[in-house]
Amino acid sequence: MQFNLINPLEHLEKSFYLLKLLNPEMTNNSIEKLLRQMSQLPNYKCFALFRDKELVGISSGWTTVRIYCGKHLELDNVIIDSKIQSKGCGKYFMDEIKKWALNNEYQTIGLNTYVQNTRSHKFYYNQNFKTLGFHFEHKLNQK
Repeated sequence: MQFNLINPLEHLEKSFYLLKLLNPEMTNNSIEKLLRQMSQLPNYKCFALFRDKELVGISSGWTTVRIYCGKHLELDNVIIDSKIQSKGCGKYFMDEIKKWALNNEYQTIGLNTYVQNTRSHKFYYNQNFKTLGFHFEHKLNQK
């Protein structure tokens, strides 16, 4: 296994595949458009997990500073290829992200996970994440 920071646009086809595992309703065009916008933001990082030079895991990371937790790494769309889940890859990936965050002076890591994704809840509890509250969203542009 190899952990790296990547530009997801350089691994577009595999990024599409992985991101659609959590977001099956999205088109490749809409994913690409968002990745292009995200990649230009200064607080954005893309973490990657490779196995035998193949991209098998991906996660966005966002830097914020918050009163309640200090310098914070907000993970987004943490995905391990479904073909290799439950084989320790997710734990390895999360451990590497934690090491990276510590080396870059982050104080906390946070993330959201879909309510219906109960397998991920168990995984994150096992990684010593705690539930702090509810994430609310209000869509401004109803299309």
